[in-house]
Amino acid sequence: MAVRFHYPFQKVVDLKESEKTQAEWVLSASIGKLQQVTSVLHQLESEKENALESIQEATVACCVSSLQSMQTYLSRIEQSIRNQLKDVQVAKTDVERNQLHLTDKMKDEQVWQQARERAKERFRYEMQLREQNELDEMATVRFSLSAR
Repeated sequence: MAVRFHYPFQKVVDLKESEKTQAEWVLSASIGKLQQVTSVLHQLESEKENALESIQEATVACCVSSLQSMQTYLSRIEQSIRNQLKDVQVAKTDVERNQLHLTDKMKDEQVWQQARERAKERFRYEMQLREQNELDEMATVRFSLSAR
């Protein structure tokens, strides 16, 4: 009859694994958000460069009304860049917070996994002792029967 190892806190270990997996998903989503807002920022910066080139070309051509509209456009792009920089910073902060959360969940899970492993080792040791005691008892019985 083989006695199987049963860890009384296995549900806690499973919960900690699940929490770690959820934290990984949240971190992945926040990294995706950071990549998205960074991409938008790069697009806005590219638009700004194009607008600056257009303003320089219009300056050479001396088109005052065109210069004013381009300056207005450039101001809007710069405002959008400032807003996007804020979004990028928020996304970076979110990623950092989620990385810390994941790290905490990983440590928590590791603590419970180690506790489970220690309990399993104790169980194995106790099973070996029982088995050795049974073998010793069998040897003693055989010896006493053969000594008669």
